[in-house]
Amino acid sequence: MPADPLHSATHSQRSTTSQPTSGSRASAIEVRRSVRRRRTVSAYREGDRTVVLIPARMSEAEEQRWVNVMLDKLAAQESRRALGDTELAERAERLSAQYFNGRAQPRSVRWVTNQNTRWGSCTPSEGSIRLSHRLQGMPEYVVDYVLCHELAHLLVPGHGPGFWRLLEAYPKTERARGYLEGVVAAERLPHLSGARNE
Repeated sequence: MPADPLHSATHSQRSTTSQPTSGSRASAIEVRRSVRRRRTVSAYREGDRTVVLIPARMSEAEEQRWVNVMLDKLAAQESRRALGDTELAERAERLSAQYFNGRAQPRSVRWVTNQNTRWGSCTPSEGSIRLSHRLQGMPEYVVDYVLCHELAHLLVPGHGPGFWRLLEAYPKTERARGYLEGVVAAERLPHLSGARNE
């Protein structure tokens, strides 16, 4: 395979680490820094390695954050399964049993396409939960977090201390919130994509 001139030694620095992925095995991660790359971050699989392409000017902290975001994005793409409303309702029932002792009992749980600024919403008086279609294809722990968040609203309507204490039952709350914050940040960056192109 010919060398990629945009990522030759004169234009980039490479570092390789091994990191657990969503599966059971560890995967090598190669970070390629390019002086030509100004704003875009992308990633792709190359055999059993994951290659993450970032601008050369990025700090180590930004690099680690973007590596995590892109690994999650790739995992979501690879395990893309569109849950229907029935499966979503069953999932909410399981999560309620697991984290809220079955106390959160929604009357309806469904996907909606009219929520572009929120990930989910809940109307406690109706017992209804709606999740944005934008979550479809994201990692399962992220969808589960949004479901748990809305289930918690059936028990505590606002976002006061009692609500957050209740939500602490879900162990991946902080990780999922970080993922969603990364998605929002990525959407604000022009030209951000998962493609290999510059």
